Amino acid sequence: MRKIKKFFQYDNIGILFVLPAFLYMLVFVGYPILRNIILSLQDVTMANLVHGAKKFVGFQNYIELFKDAVFRTSLTNTLVFTVCCLVAQFIIGFALAIFFNKRFAISKPLRGILLVPWMIPITVTALIFKLLFATDIGVLNYILKSLHIISENIEWLTTPQTAMFALICANVWIGIPFTMILISTGLTTIPKDLYESASIDGATGVQAFFKITLPLLRPTIESVLILGFIYTFKVYDLVYVMTSGGPVNSTHMLSTYSYKLSFEMFQYSKGSAVANVLLVILMIVGIFYLRATKEENE
Repeated sequence: MRKIKKFFQYDNIGILFVLPAFLYMLVFVGYPILRNIILSLQDVTMANLVHGAKKFVGFQNYIELFKDAVFRTSLTNTLVFTVCCLVAQFIIGFALAIFFNKRFAISKPLRGILLVPWMIPITVTALIFKLLFATDIGVLNYILKSLHIISENIEWLTTPQTAMFALICANVWIGIPFTMILISTGLTTIPKDLYESASIDGATGVQAFFKITLPLLRPTIESVLILGFIYTFKVYDLVYVMTSGGPVNSTHMLSTYSYKLSFEMFQYSKGSAVANVLLVILMIVGIFYLRATKEENE
């Protein structure tokens, strides 16, 4: 007992504060991940989920997955969706952050209003955009027909070529405030004296942007892009509510395909394998984020 008390004195006392969070992560995060990995190495279906032998098949589920055309389509869709959303929301969010960094009368109220899309539950946003892009009662088709841009309603969510575009628009709408607020925070850390000195030396606004703003915002930009990638890559509820992966699997993401395999087709092992592929990709990105953060701190 004395040894335990002695161990937790001074520097080691921090272990006691970390222990509850560690136990929580171990039970509610670590165990499900481990259980999911084991499940992906077995052949588990509705027939033997509760009772019966669960045959160990090794990496057979993963081999079959990479031969599955729908899985390859889902992986491609996830990458395309993530990259397009990141590019669009970063450009718009960056521009808005620069704009609201200027002091004018209603800058704070406007910036607060722009944060609303980020605070609304994603399911609610998905329903709003589903109505916005609806074929017969959709607001977008109504506006386009009123302006005589189109003569017939466009089937946004039931056409493979336009369904992905609708999803990207909805996710960008959610992601812009996230990008804007992080870039705005980064801008506040740049000393104003640097811009004044550059102006005295004859630097233009464009030169100051590329020589001062962008280099000093590099850590913030890296964080925005990596965190944005993680949040976007694992998207599920937005896609499920708006398109459910359709039409013809054109908007299936890794998350929605994992759900379909597990809870609609009852192929639990293959569904777990898809989830593990998603986990591995996000872990790789997370490791890059931790390394970048560590290098900046050093």
